[in-house]
Amino acid sequence: MERAVLIGIITPEISHDSSKDYLEELAFLTKTAGADPIKTFTQKLNHPDHKTFLGKGKIQEINLYVKQNEIDLIVFDDDLSASQIRNLEKIFDKSKVLDRSNLILDIFASRAKTSQARTQVELAQYEYLLPRLTRMWTHLERQKGGIGMRGPGETQIETDRRIIKDKISLLKKRLVKIDKQGSTRRKGREHLIRVALVGYTNAGKSTLMNKLSKSEVLAENKLFATLDTTVRKVVIKNLPFLLTDTVGFIRKLPHQLIESFKSTLDEVREADLLMHVIDISNNNFEEQIQTVEDTLNEIGVLNKPSIYVFNKIDKYNSNLDIEENNISLTTLKDTWFAKKNNISVFISALNKEYFNELKDIMYENIKKLHEVRYPYNNFLY
Repeated sequence: MERAVLIGIITPEISHDSSKDYLEELAFLTKTAGADPIKTFTQKLNHPDHKTFLGKGKIQEINLYVKQNEIDLIVFDDDLSASQIRNLEKIFDKSKVLDRSNLILDIFASRAKTSQARTQVELAQYEYLLPRLTRMWTHLERQKGGIGMRGPGETQIETDRRIIKDKISLLKKRLVKIDKQGSTRRKGREHLIRVALVGYTNAGKSTLMNKLSKSEVLAENKLFATLDTTVRKVVIKNLPFLLTDTVGFIRKLPHQLIESFKSTLDEVREADLLMHVIDISNNNFEEQIQTVEDTLNEIGVLNKPSIYVFNKIDKYNSNLDIEENNISLTTLKDTWFAKKNNISVFISALNKEYFNELKDIMYENIKKLHEVRYPYNNFLY
């Protein structure tokens, strides 16, 4: 297992507590990727240094630790420019330097199983790589061959840039073909109301999917356990509908991934009802809600009917005994039930606590949508 150090900054916009929480999430990402986070470093800065991101003194401190402890990987919680990566790699010599986007892309690459997911991740990787080619000193091995394909005086980096652009073009064409097939499949389901599970990664969407649909979608305590969209037919009382599990969102999700996964998120765009699953046991759950809603807004679905599903109340209750300044679950419920813009329900998907209440809320909301779409079939209810 590779040994890693994690690096974050404290700025006028990012408090010490927020930086600590962000680095805890980065540590979770690092473990998910298969590395062991050994130590974290932070520095107070008004803005990152344009050459090395951190100040000279902090860089020297980290470099000394890296050499003394045989660190393989240095992970920054922010995106780095090509020149910053190049300068840092020279300083840290034998250790790899990754930024947050690169780490997330690596996790997605290891998790992608289907042809669609692999194509989407590969596209995102090439789009991330293209503006950073200047830091590469070895060229991509698979060159486009043929007489007359290289112009006079073309440098290796220009060749590599052209190869990557060709790859991006090819992958986009492949995704268009996959999207058409997906669109055809979705048309076959138009007669049923569609409900999509959305939420921050590791909020418990897949566990909830399994409990509601009695299926076996992969659910584990890792970030981005689910990349591929899963659709199951579910019946509550006498009312059938389709339930979709989607990829989780995360703070600072690389823009390349949002773009390449937009076809997967078509299931969310075409859903009639969203169930926003929230990990109530996470101290930053309100920030996570905002992250998800910002992403939903980016893909144009924020105004869809939705239900807040506050999950992991079992874990939240156990945290009350060991953490200070926690608000009681009853107070939290009163706070969120008072908000009129979203229906809220508090559950434990793992233990199926308050599942009947959840099902009743789902039934009533799906029934309303069904009555609007099929006004002549109301005898079903």
